[in-house]
Amino acid sequence: MTDVYTLGEPLGVVSSGRVRHESEARLDVCGPEFTLAVALARLGHRCAYLGKVGDDELGARALTVLRGEGVDVTDIRVVDGVQTGLLLRDTRVARQVRVSHYRTCSAGSLLSPGNVPIDRIGAAKMLHVTGITAGLSRDAREAVRVAVNAARNADVMISFAVEYVPELWSSVREAEEVLGELARAAHLLFLRQDELDLVKPALTPEREVIVDRGAKGASVRADRMRYDVQGWQVPIVDTCGAFEAFAAGYISAALDGLTPQERLHRGALLSAAAVTSVSDWQGLPTRAEI
Repeated sequence: MTDVYTLGEPLGVVSSGRVRHESEARLDVCGPEFTLAVALARLGHRCAYLGKVGDDELGARALTVLRGEGVDVTDIRVVDGVQTGLLLRDTRVARQVRVSHYRTCSAGSLLSPGNVPIDRIGAAKMLHVTGITAGLSRDAREAVRVAVNAARNADVMISFAVEYVPELWSSVREAEEVLGELARAAHLLFLRQDELDLVKPALTPEREVIVDRGAKGASVRADRMRYDVQGWQVPIVDTCGAFEAFAAGYISAALDGLTPQERLHRGALLSAAAVTSVSDWQGLPTRAEI
């Protein structure tokens, strides 16, 4: 049985200082579900990933990494004649990062409802989806909905991370409608402090709501109780990937049957590991290391 099934867009990422002046850059592969899948696999969980990549070097690299980390890539499709999406991270003053998206008509945005394996999702312990994949295209959004409905019909736990990226939505209203719908379907709801208003109707007592406040820590409301954990106490190299690493740690502890406070603690450990590395996922620990 798969522990966590997820779907998303594997991406290339180029990171540099101020791009117009820098002569050096770093190439990696990333994606919120990508980071989460790698993190869970390193902790010994069986994770499967659905997505599409182009028949190019970035797509090949993404597949190589996922396979090497033990993620099930049976459902990833390689699309001929289409490029794998790309992010450009431009680091500014005091580690502020500006992200430019080059993913219009990318292979990942071609994910469609027909690609979703209903039976495989129904056999998983948990489905994890994000607002980023729902914002890629109309077809990708429907694919997320089909996956969520499949999980709901099979009584599979649903985890949803809001991951609001304004560039992917035509308007805030559209984002609120779609993200709110997915949030209301979730058992575990992950979001950042500034995303609370986007999904306000979903913030009800019966739902486990986990709020990541970055360096200030995180909190969860579960069973009508609130639990908190302190923020990072480590040297910060790059905060990209910290939110996804935190969600992976929390989900891992939930799968292990730990308490909400223990789930927060494991999430904070993985988040701290992520911010001490230049990569979203390369610095993440194994189970032995935590």
